[in-house]
Amino acid sequence: MVSLQIFSAASLSSSSLKTVNAAIHLPKLPRLPNFSINPQLPKTTKLIEEFNVSIDHTIQLEKNHVVLTKQSHDRHNKKNTDDIIIKLYAVLEAVSDRVEMHHNIAEQRNNWNNLLLNSINMITLAATTLAGVASAAATTCSDSSLLALKLSSALLFSAATGLLLIMNKINPSQLTEEQRNATRLFKQLQTQIQTTIAIGNPCEDDVKDAMEKVLALDKAFPLPLLGAMLEKYPAKFEPAVWWPSKKGKSQSKKIGKMNNGWSKELEMEMREVVEVIKRKDAEDYDRLGNIALKINKSLAIAGPLLTGIAAIGSTFIGNGSPVAAFVPLLAGSLASAINTFEHGGQVGMVFEMYRGSAGFFNLLETSIESTLGEKDLEKRENGELFEMKMALQLGRSVSNLRELASKSASNLIDEFASKLF
Repeated sequence: MVSLQIFSAASLSSSSLKTVNAAIHLPKLPRLPNFSINPQLPKTTKLIEEFNVSIDHTIQLEKNHVVLTKQSHDRHNKKNTDDIIIKLYAVLEAVSDRVEMHHNIAEQRNNWNNLLLNSINMITLAATTLAGVASAAATTCSDSSLLALKLSSALLFSAATGLLLIMNKINPSQLTEEQRNATRLFKQLQTQIQTTIAIGNPCEDDVKDAMEKVLALDKAFPLPLLGAMLEKYPAKFEPAVWWPSKKGKSQSKKIGKMNNGWSKELEMEMREVVEVIKRKDAEDYDRLGNIALKINKSLAIAGPLLTGIAAIGSTFIGNGSPVAAFVPLLAGSLASAINTFEHGGQVGMVFEMYRGSAGFFNLLETSIESTLGEKDLEKRENGELFEMKMALQLGRSVSNLRELASKSASNLIDEFASKLF
């Protein structure tokens, strides 16, 4: 309640002071709760600590996730690498087995060559001797004895003819050289696979490439004699091919910055080396191979022809004609000499050697051209390493190889590219 005192001046004459009391009643307001001016809010330090803990927990979860993902990826990569290495070892086992097979068969066929050569020469000389005895005794011995000598000589000459036809068909000396080449090339492939495994981090392309090389070698140097045997007397000399064909060519594009060990000078050097190989080495071995092929064909025909003539001529011994006695002696002697020259001198092996050497130069040409044809420099073999390999395969030093390319560019070439063959 509020008290107000009002002094009235209505009657100035009144000496008494009247007091007026007035009362004003206000409505009761609802009581409000007590609010603190300083409410109890969480402390700032505690909020920061909780926020940092939350961030640390999130970061730790992310780190754990990254670590687990990386470990899973590493395990996956390791499993793939292990599978590839297992496959390479499987191919390596097959290659090792082929090395042993070709080595053993090369020895076997070399024995065939020696045994057949000696046997045919002994048969031919024995038949020639009987023909000579029959000619000398034609006038002194009985008809039955002369007939026995004539038939024996004719049969021996016929046997020699049949054996010569078989021997010339398979040409054991040439077969032996084929297996020697196959053994050497399979050993080379074996070393390449071992190097790939030793370097580490192989890929599926390495397995595919190794298998293709194995199959290409199997096709180039077959083991069977029937059906799959290579033609020993082809119509035309052709270099041996024992590498898989490269399918698909890279698209041509302008080369900018040289890298991966390659430069324009190195590319020009490799192109000049290819030109020297084509003009000198490959051409020369093609000429020598054709000569060896012609000689081999001539000898393969002459041997059985002479023994056949001697077999026929021996049946006419004792007919009173001196020519009839002379023919089997001369034909038998010449047949023995030709057979010795052909198979003892291993003309078939020489032909196969020229064929293999021509194939080697063809491989170098193909390797250089396919490498230069790859426009993506990162997919090429390192240029410096490639140059060193080419130099070694040609029996030269790197500087000597560059000198050869320089001579070729100046049209002053007066030597063969290879110093090995």
